Amino acid sequence: MNADTEGEAPSAVKYVYFFGDGGAEGNAAMRDTLGGKGAGLAEMTNAGVPVPPGFTIATDVCRWYYAHGRTLPPGFEAEQAAALARLERVMGKRLGDPADPLLVSVRSGAKFSMPGMMDTILNLGLNDRSVLGLAARSDNPRFAWDCYRRFLQMFGSVVLGLEKREFEEHLEEFKHRRKAKTDQDLNAFDLEKLAANFKALVRQRAGRDFPQDPVEQLAMARDAVFRSWMNERAIYYRRQNRIPDDLGTAVNVQAMVFGNLGDHSATGVGFTRNPATGDNHFYGEYLINAQGEDVVAGVRTPHPIANLEVEMPEAYRELREITSRLERHYRDVQDFEFTIQENRLYLLQTRTGKRTAQAAVKIAVDMVHEGLISKEEAVLRVEPASLDQLLHPRIDPKAKLPELARGLAASPGAAVGMAVFDADTAAAWGHEKKKVVLVRKETTPDDIHGMDAAQGILTATGGMTSHAAVVARGMGKPCVSGAGSIRVDDKARLMTVDGVTVREGEWISLDGSTGQVFLGQAATIDAAVSGEFAVFMSWADELRRMKVRANADVPRDAKQARAFGAEGIGLCRTEHMFFAEDRLPWVVQMIMNAPRAKALRDRLRAKLAELDGADRVTAKRLRAEAAALRAQLAKPEKAYRQALARLLPLQRRDFAGLFEAMDGYPVTIRTLDPPLHEFLPKREDLMVDIARLPRATAAQKKEMAKRYRLTVAGLKKGMPELLHRVEELHEFNPMLGHRGCRLGITYPEVTEMQARAIFEAAVACGRKGIKVVPEIMIPLVGHVLELKDQAAVVRRVAEEVMSKAGVRVEYLVGTMIEVPRAAVTADQVAEEAQFFSFGTNDLTQLTFGFSRDDAGKFLPEYVARKVLPHDPFVSIDVQGVGALVEWAVQRGRATRPNLKVGICGEHGGDPHSVEFCHHAQLDYVSCSPYRVPIARLAAAQAAVRGRAQGSDQR
Repeated sequence: MNADTEGEAPSAVKYVYFFGDGGAEGNAAMRDTLGGKGAGLAEMTNAGVPVPPGFTIATDVCRWYYAHGRTLPPGFEAEQAAALARLERVMGKRLGDPADPLLVSVRSGAKFSMPGMMDTILNLGLNDRSVLGLAARSDNPRFAWDCYRRFLQMFGSVVLGLEKREFEEHLEEFKHRRKAKTDQDLNAFDLEKLAANFKALVRQRAGRDFPQDPVEQLAMARDAVFRSWMNERAIYYRRQNRIPDDLGTAVNVQAMVFGNLGDHSATGVGFTRNPATGDNHFYGEYLINAQGEDVVAGVRTPHPIANLEVEMPEAYRELREITSRLERHYRDVQDFEFTIQENRLYLLQTRTGKRTAQAAVKIAVDMVHEGLISKEEAVLRVEPASLDQLLHPRIDPKAKLPELARGLAASPGAAVGMAVFDADTAAAWGHEKKKVVLVRKETTPDDIHGMDAAQGILTATGGMTSHAAVVARGMGKPCVSGAGSIRVDDKARLMTVDGVTVREGEWISLDGSTGQVFLGQAATIDAAVSGEFAVFMSWADELRRMKVRANADVPRDAKQARAFGAEGIGLCRTEHMFFAEDRLPWVVQMIMNAPRAKALRDRLRAKLAELDGADRVTAKRLRAEAAALRAQLAKPEKAYRQALARLLPLQRRDFAGLFEAMDGYPVTIRTLDPPLHEFLPKREDLMVDIARLPRATAAQKKEMAKRYRLTVAGLKKGMPELLHRVEELHEFNPMLGHRGCRLGITYPEVTEMQARAIFEAAVACGRKGIKVVPEIMIPLVGHVLELKDQAAVVRRVAEEVMSKAGVRVEYLVGTMIEVPRAAVTADQVAEEAQFFSFGTNDLTQLTFGFSRDDAGKFLPEYVARKVLPHDPFVSIDVQGVGALVEWAVQRGRATRPNLKVGICGEHGGDPHSVEFCHHAQLDYVSCSPYRVPIARLAAAQAAVRGRAQGSDQR
């Protein structure tokens, strides 16, 4: 972690901030210092909300802790002791007092909410003596021993490092012996006995007695919270959410209030609006006679918060009034925790509530209509990447699958996958690209990596605010929680529901919008942009400067892109069209004959050049040799030209379909880019089949003929010819080889055919009244003369087609900037190019010297060890690749001021990269159809932030 490690902390530094006794030393603006939770507690205290008093240890202490070998800054411990003494005075109790002990909670609280990722300890201050004082003072021995066994369990697992599972197994075994269905069925004697068992477990596993000194307990718990900042799940969560590792966490020490004092006490969590749907109704859950961990951990299935109005009407009324006031104050949905101790309400936390994308959009739109926020604020309230949740299919209502169970609709969307019963398996199968649904009795924070890999989450217990529900909503994963009819056996790796057994690897489907669980693979239907989503996106469109296009190769994708708001096609990869079943044979014929025809043509041209000035005898010989070459050329030339002629109408039809789908919007078509060997069979497959052919059965020969598009009779001759051509095309590094504009220069007939197809389609569409804006993009240009060569072919063909048709079409010729030399010499390239489109996939490969296909072997470690801040193929490397982009834009526009500039690599759909593109003054980004709304929102947010910072130049 980064921290100032030189010298000692200056004495003026404040490390501990008190809240309570009518005021707080912090406020909502101090999230960097107090963390989100501490800032919220301070703000609520200052606003007169009933908050148990306490103090917050600043994030500076955590940073010091890691920078200085897990030690504490000078002067801190005296400051903490003073804050504890003040808390004892305010509460009228002493920590660990044998007669009337003060108990505290110790909780984490980073600047950005990380639900469940770090650690909490409740009931700290209890020991073998003070538990008796608590029992006497409360006149409720069961309550006292319940608090102590909870503290032993939490402290043992969080602070001393014992397995939480061991405590749970002891508890379950104890309940089984007592024939108790729930913890509530255990009496004071049972809980006292359980506490003794827990202490024995600590002694056995930790090799020491459970600490009895409350001050030692507090120090150990505080340091455990600091350590939890760097636990695996917290690191994973930060990496997934791009939260910096060097922020550190605050620690909140707060006087305990008790929801487990009996039937007039309760604890709960809630939201001021529904975090799953965004509906404006009070939303939450609670449990009578429980502590907060019971609600979020899913140990018991809680009650809807509406029931609290009947059970504790005064507390409910006060809770509604306070939380409504908090929402108006923060002008956003609040996620709150509360405890009712003997009918008295306390707020333990408020923070901005995590929500699904569906809810985020609805809440943002509603709050604009309610006058709470502006359109600009609304656009900034929704994380662009979260829109992905709204753009993918949902379960088809007509799906005819047996319903297994119903639970709570905890996070909307469809999830279809194979059932798995632990997080490690989910992560492993997910890494293998298998679709899985994680099924658990209840999830824990340690399941985070499996939840991330799963399509969805199903739990047997837990409510709408359980760990599974909250984390799933934050991730945008469908979740069904509290499906009480299912019985999960994670050891046997199966679940049972009313006599039906689902084993690991069998398919299930979840509908997180209805809470239904189905057996089998459900059909799904596509999402649509409508309702609040359409309104919200219209605001984003009003605010953004950059256009957003889509990468699309077929009309179906183009139509989907338009439905999602694409303003053109930024990349049509023509090679994808060549792989279609009806044209691949002609592509293979073209590849098989083009080199032979070219070689013979070159030899013929050289021979004819020798005729100039030759004597009569030599001329006669040369003419004879030329005639022989013409004879040899005739067959491959005819086959080559035939293949191009057959491909021409197919390409023309492809392009016409795209022009029609994009009526009036630009369509950028990239000429052939990949190396030719990609269209041919693999060398190894051919060698194996050639060796097998003499002994092959009739069925095997038929299969070979189908695979290589030959007749059975032609296999003996055709397969070796194919192998010979594959070996001719072999390259040691195809990515740097004979591809892109290099192919077009070598085989200009291919560029000519593609250009003719483009302009004939454009002319035909123009005659139908369809506005066409073609942009022809030459790939892999490194030198301006490469572009000049290919642009000349395109412009010549365009003029031929338009002159013959008597129709004019406006068009542009440009290039893909993906070779660093093209970026560096952009001023020269812009002499020929009317537009640049940055192909950042290859530009990243060539700038770093990484192979994208192989970098996955080491990039995760680079990111984990902070060699790189992120995967540069996911988010643009601003300092390196980004610098080339900015250089090329500036140099290109110095030559051609009206140069159109965009991006068409994968980065075009990454929100962080889109923001960079905005500041780099690009005109548009292009991405996959399903990421178009994400890019539209990211572009709007970049524009809003740019205007706020005064950094926009265009």
